[in-house]
This record gives sequence, structure tokens and C-alpha cells, in this order.
Amino acid sequence: MINVVLVDDHQLVRSGIRRLLDDAEDIQVCGEAASGEEALKLIKQCQPDVVLMDVNMPGIGGLEATRKLLRIDEQLKIIALTVHVDEPYPSRLLEAGALGYLTKGCDEDEIVSAIKTVVKGERYIGADIARQMALSGLSGMKKNPFDRLSQREVQVMMMITQGHKVQEISDVLCLSPKTVSTYRYRLYEKLGVENDVELTHLAIRHDMIDQLQ
Repeated sequence: MINVVLVDDHQLVRSGIRRLLDDAEDIQVCGEAASGEEALKLIKQCQPDVVLMDVNMPGIGGLEATRKLLRIDEQLKIIALTVHVDEPYPSRLLEAGALGYLTKGCDEDEIVSAIKTVVKGERYIGADIARQMALSGLSGMKKNPFDRLSQREVQVMMMITQGHKVQEISDVLCLSPKTVSTYRYRLYEKLGVENDVELTHLAIRHDMIDQLQ
């Protein structure tokens, strides 16, 4: 039996995925978490084989949660399940150690197939994701300005656009406030913005965050 933990800040999404997986004979959902922080606590109790991880969530979010979970258990298999198709999210999650990347538009069979694939230690990337990743590498394609950010810069950017203050980001990411401020101004410089509002608008335009989140 493959034990799975669902991590998503929307109860309705978790309930829907649980119902889908209930029909699979050799897969069971052993726990649910509404944030990356909850997932870190739950993982020690459940000891799942696979985690289905949302990307955009309050707090540390899916990217940082993936990194922290794999530090706790390097054998854990993580699949990003998100609405975000475009780069740099797929590459960043895969670089952080996720073995799979799916969109929430995929069907039940693909979720089950992805879970069974990553359990064997193999990578699973949805066809729509793979296509976007391939296109983003072609010369002449419009580049996403967020592609040039490091994983840590992406994480800081996500928390800034969620409205977190410097001290909050410092506490969550275990960085000094001074380092967080350095990251913030580095983001401004790399992305050509002057403040958090412009940063947020740019992130929305490039589908890095959900406008209504």
C-alpha cells in the first residue's frame, strides 16, 4: 500500500483529490495538511511514501516545504500538484528535489500513474508541463523575468507578495532580517521594480502568484 499525504491550503481541493485516490486499491491518503508548516509536522507522524504538494500556499509555500521535507526524509517522493504551468516553477521544484510535477487539470489516472512512477524513484512530468519547459528553452521565446532568480530569491519573492514582513520572512526561512532585506533589493534590481507593489503586479502578470490568493 502506498501512503500519500495531501498538502494544499484549500480544503475543497484536498477533499476532491482524496475522493479520486480512494478508488485506487493500492493507494491510501494517510494525512492532510493546509500549509508547508503543517506538512513538516505531519510527515514525522505519518511517514508517507509520497506527498502531493501545492506550490502557492500561505507561509513557506511548496518550494521551501519541499526542500525542508527532503532534509527530514531524503527518501520521500514529492509531486508538485499546482495550477502553475509556466517556468520557473517546474524547474525550481524539480531542482529542489521533487520527482513529479502535475497541473490540477490532470485526470485521476494521471495522478495515480504519477504516484506509482515516483514511488519507483522515477521522475514524472505532466505532458503539458514538459511541453512548456521545452518551449521555454527555445531561442526567440518570450522569457519570464523570474527565470533568472535563484530558488531562495523565488521563495523570498513569494513571501513578499503574500504580504509577509521582513521579520516574518526571517523567522520562517531562518535568515537574518538584514539578509532578507538584501534579497528584497536584489529582487528589485533583477526584475526592474521599485517596491513591493510593483513586484506583486509583475508576479501576477507572469502567473507567479494567483491574483485572488
